[in-house]
Amino acid sequence: ALGGFSFLANLKYASFIYTTGADIGIVGNEFKPEKEIKATLIRVEDPYLAIASLLEMYNKMKLEKSGISELAYIDESAQIGEGVYIGEFAFVGKDAVLGDGVKLYPHAYVGDNSKIGDGSTVFAGARLYHDTVLGKECTIHSGVIIGSDGFGFAPNEKGEYVKVAQTGNVIIEDNVEVGSNTAIDRATIGSTIIRKGVKLDNLIQIAHNVEIGENTVIAAQTGISGSTKIGKNCMIGGQAGLAGHIKIGDNVKIQAQAGVPSNVKDGEIIMGSPSINFRQYMKSYIHFKNFQQIVDRLDELEKKVGE
Repeated sequence: ALGGFSFLANLKYASFIYTTGADIGIVGNEFKPEKEIKATLIRVEDPYLAIASLLEMYNKMKLEKSGISELAYIDESAQIGEGVYIGEFAFVGKDAVLGDGVKLYPHAYVGDNSKIGDGSTVFAGARLYHDTVLGKECTIHSGVIIGSDGFGFAPNEKGEYVKVAQTGNVIIEDNVEVGSNTAIDRATIGSTIIRKGVKLDNLIQIAHNVEIGENTVIAAQTGISGSTKIGKNCMIGGQAGLAGHIKIGDNVKIQAQAGVPSNVKDGEIIMGSPSINFRQYMKSYIHFKNFQQIVDRLDELEKKVGE
């Protein structure tokens, strides 16, 4: 648009840079114009990362808020940093600690003895139960529940299920983003841990005592059962299901809707339910698609043998 800016991250779309109405175009160092371009070009190493940085700066300016609403509740024992924003009907419990620049939107809940690091944002209606530790520059979206009880019940002699008290907490390190309506359960004993740089989509269930390694990304509707350990730099597709007490290595890719019943080695790519190696799955799927033809051929062979 006139007066705006555009970017070219993929050279196969280069033709559009010549017709853009934007005043500024962000392009990679490798781009070489073949004809006149009206826009002023800014060359960068990675246009996509550059535009991401610009949008993040704009978003921070747009969401910039400060001040504490008179309608918020803050326990007198809580420690509040400088430049914070606490919206209407937000709750900050006993001995809670909010770092500098923290933002709590209306109806956010921060339980007793919880800690939120500098620059983190908790959007409207999110809940941090007691003893939760949230690092710096984290984003917690609306509807997120952090620190609810893990799913722990023990059967007694009558066949009834007795609740096992969940006495641990949740620790989330720096620069983590948690999408709307995701639930992260507290540990039975110890901590459920989300390492720095993890990105969680909406509607994810993370059970008690799970650990997720640095810079792992997980798509929506994934469920991770209790005490499972996931390595760093993993990618997990939507609706994947991981069994409990298993170990997922570093740099693993789990395809959407995979059911993972056992340990996975570093660097594996898996698919299917129960999951197997991605290449094996694709080879098997070819046979599965042709299964009826294979059966028909076997029937013909049996008839010939019978004759």
